Amino acid sequence: MHASQAMAVKIVNPGGINAFKFNQRALDLDDKNSFYNLSPRKILKVLATSLYELGVPHPLHVHGCNLGVPGNISTTLNTIDAMEGLPIHLTHVQFHSYGTEGDKKFSSGAAHIAEALNDNENISLDVGQIMFGQTITASGDSMKQHSGSSHAHPNKWVCMDIECDAGCGVVPFRYRDKNFVNALQWCIGLEIFLLAKDPWRVFLTTDHPNGAPFTMYPHLIRLLMDKSFRNDMLHGINKSAQSASVLGSIDREYSLYEIAIMTRAAPALSLGLSDRGHLGESATADITVYSDHENKETMFSKPDYVFKNGNIVVEKGKVTKTQAGNTHVVKPEFDKGIEKHLKKYFDRFHTVKMGNYKISDDELESYSNKSMSTHPCTTR
Repeated sequence: MHASQAMAVKIVNPGGINAFKFNQRALDLDDKNSFYNLSPRKILKVLATSLYELGVPHPLHVHGCNLGVPGNISTTLNTIDAMEGLPIHLTHVQFHSYGTEGDKKFSSGAAHIAEALNDNENISLDVGQIMFGQTITASGDSMKQHSGSSHAHPNKWVCMDIECDAGCGVVPFRYRDKNFVNALQWCIGLEIFLLAKDPWRVFLTTDHPNGAPFTMYPHLIRLLMDKSFRNDMLHGINKSAQSASVLGSIDREYSLYEIAIMTRAAPALSLGLSDRGHLGESATADITVYSDHENKETMFSKPDYVFKNGNIVVEKGKVTKTQAGNTHVVKPEFDKGIEKHLKKYFDRFHTVKMGNYKISDDELESYSNKSMSTHPCTTR
């Protein structure tokens, strides 16, 4: 975290990218890497414990095993149980909420995810809502990106290895409302949003760009706030997906207050940003002003005013000024004696030297023209 100037740690398909290098094409929570003999459960437990004991504000950010695989709901629920109360954040959980019920062996596990979230206060999540249309999927989960390459639209994709230590894949994709799987994915994400009770532990995302670009957020907010509009959209999708979803029976509509929590206050709190996400004394004045409108997509598509650090940067929907923000970092204490062992690893396996891998404070500030905000760890 010091070397990369990070404020949190995310793990992508724990152990899976490495297992892919040894020709394993799947890795469930308790499967072991064929070379290192380590399971994802072990990796997750050690990392979650470490971050908790170091006092890093944001819990381990988990892109779990078996993304997009029918039946992965059991893996997700087992992952929650495996933490034994340790805090973790489950990212783009819609892609990890699939059952195998029905004739097509693909079903919604949203109710189980919402129940697990409601019952376990150590868990937070973001949804990763898909939206219909063209997008592109980009992920460090090279195992999943490789398996999904056959669905590329258009048929151009790339998967690559990075320094023998990580992976990456980019696959263009088009979500179609008349496709059963895509339509049910759309339903599953909305079901999770609407069945989860605590907006402080559910964050609004489309897993940009994998589910949809973030420019679709106003449309997503309208779906959450307007049941009539949501049902109109539901009636236009694949009929089998409609029948397989409970979405039409859910009456809940998000309030503006809940949207503000889910999109502003809760993420700031989760990241340990005590000066953001609220309008209290000494808060950084990052404020967006909207005119109320019956159509919430129209309302959220173009703000009247945006203030950054108290300075107006958008007026009457037009950008009037650009202003650099801060780089936010968390720097837990560590034994610097570990660096001599890490240097040996870099010298043996990497083309980049450890000294070049590190980003110093001076480099960050001089090249980005940004100031740094270092946030404290919490003693536990």
